[in-house]
This record gives sequence, C-alpha cells and structure tokens, in this order.
Amino acid sequence: MAAPKSKSTRVTLIDVARKSGFSPSTVSIVLSEAPLSRYVAAKTKERIRKTAQSLGYRPDVFARSLRSRRSHTVGVLVFDISDPFCVLILRGIEKTLQSTSYLPILMDAHHDRKQFEGYLELLMERRVEGLIVVANWLFDEGGLLEALKNKHMPTVVVGRDVSEKHIGSVIVDNEAGGYIAIKHLYELGHRRIAVIRGPRMLSDSNRRWSGIQRFAAEQGLQLDERVVRELPGAIDPFSGFEGGAQLTEELLQSRSKFTALVAFDDLTALGAIRALAREDRSAPRDCSIIGFDDVPLAALSTPGITTIRQPMEQMGSAATNRLLEVLRESSGSGQVSTDLELLPPSLVLRDSTSRLA
Repeated sequence: MAAPKSKSTRVTLIDVARKSGFSPSTVSIVLSEAPLSRYVAAKTKERIRKTAQSLGYRPDVFARSLRSRRSHTVGVLVFDISDPFCVLILRGIEKTLQSTSYLPILMDAHHDRKQFEGYLELLMERRVEGLIVVANWLFDEGGLLEALKNKHMPTVVVGRDVSEKHIGSVIVDNEAGGYIAIKHLYELGHRRIAVIRGPRMLSDSNRRWSGIQRFAAEQGLQLDERVVRELPGAIDPFSGFEGGAQLTEELLQSRSKFTALVAFDDLTALGAIRALAREDRSAPRDCSIIGFDDVPLAALSTPGITTIRQPMEQMGSAATNRLLEVLRESSGSGQVSTDLELLPPSLVLRDSTSRLA
C-alpha cells in the first residue's frame, strides 16, 4: 500500500485528473480557462473545479507563464507613497486587480527621478505586461514620459494629465473642483475670498484657478489680487502644509481683509488653520477654509476640513480597468488609449466653513 502524500507535497493536474475521472488534458483546459474550454460540458467543468478545490490544487503560475510567455503581472510605480493622495488610489488599483489573474508589483520612487528610471528598467526586466504610474503633484515629467513612451509598454498615469504626451491619463476634473469650491463659499455669503494656489508649473493648480475665475466672472465677484498667493515648488509632499501656514501668515500680516480662503489642497488648508491658531484665530469663526482632495487627515483634524473630494479610489480603479482592457486583447500587445479621462469631484461638508455672520 502506497504511503499517503505528505501535506507539503504539491497537488498536480494528474492528481485532479485521477480524482475527478477525467483526462489530464481536459482538466488542464478547464482549469486554465483555455479557449477550448467552451466545448467542455458545464457539469464536467463544475466537477473538475470542485475536485481541484477540495484537493487544494493551485496552478503553477511560473510554468504557465513560460508556456504562454506572459507574466500576468502589472507594474505599479508610485512617485512618492508617503503622499496621502496616493493611498486611496492604490486601494482602487488593488481592489480591481483582486478578481483577476494579474499580480501588482509595487515600486516607490521616493520622488527621485533616477530611482524612477531604475525601477522602470527593473519592471521591464521582470516582464510586467502593463504599467500604472501614480503621479502626485511633485511628479517630474521631464524625460520620464519619454522613457515611458520608448518602452512601448501599455501605460496609464493617474493623477496627472499627460495625454498631450500620448499617454493615457486619469484625473479629477480640477476646473470643476475649483468652481465648486468658491461657489460653496459664495453661497455662504463670503465675498472677500483669499486663494492659495498650487505651484505655477502644476497644471492641476491652473485648472482649479480657471474654475475659480469662471465662477467669479459669472457672478460678477471681484477677486482681489492682494489676497491671492502661490505655493512654491518643492520636493516634499508635505510641503503644502508649511507653505499654507507661511502664506496664510503673510495674508494676515498684510492686513488685507478676507473672510474665507480656498486652499490648493487639504494639507495647505491644514497649514492655514495652523497659521490662524498662531494669531489666536480659528476656522470657521474668523475665516472659513476649504481644501481639495479629501485625504484621511481632512476628516481627523479639528475642525474637520470642508473639501473637494477627488474620487481617488475610483481613479485607481478606472486606470486599472483601462489597462486590463488592453491586456485582455491581442495577447496584451496593444496600447492604452491616450484619451484623458476626467472624473467628477464632489463637495464634502465639514466644520471649517460656515455662513458669514
């Protein structure tokens, strides 16, 4: 009598075939979901799958990859994972890949261009089938985009519009977000509204400013240039906090009157609240403040930040689905559409804004 298999012995296709009573070739066709599986009876498929499950069978992914010359992996390259903006985007990517055969390989470039390029080469060596780049506001386009294009790798960028460079992009509608932000303050009765814009080179900032200006023009609202400031360029994702505090202090010291402030993002809004506290003032009592993004910190602060929510998890999911569409066609040899996909923002009401007394 043969000795029973030890628990460490790997269950093979042969084992599933013997137990189910079908040939190894039929079992292989069913469990690999090969095109020929459409000709296998539904009851046969069900029996084979139940048998495989009961035996604890797991496919040999490495062997399958060698046969098909496909890795079933997706590279996820994050420009800086410490940025709160990136966390929910990554969750959307992970959730979408969860139900597929694709495994994400995550790399964090630590906002370092050379490291970004090095990781890109490494992912190519690992034969990833597609690439998702999570680009925060520090993302240095420079030669990085050329490197992406030259690799002829199906690629989607989340968080930055690079569609003009012929790379698929998924972002929030920043102009609509700016419009909603100032509209909220206007409807609360505020007319003297300060603005802290993002860095000049950032397209997100310019589009949010366009939305603010469009609403102001429609309402005949005069935007006072004396209370409009701009964050400097920086290499730290948390620099918006320090910049928001410093620029708000400058606004307070200038003696220019304002009752509300539109901050570039939530960290900038938190910095503005810190500056008010240093002057023995508070939001919304002395100044209503609205942010942008809805990062987790916005809900945890005191007061909670009223903000314009980017649907970050949905953005990650949308980018992943665009990539999967290409990978499932033509054996993954196609290219992602270079169209820009805009997702709608939404207003999240918390305690940092109130009606003008």
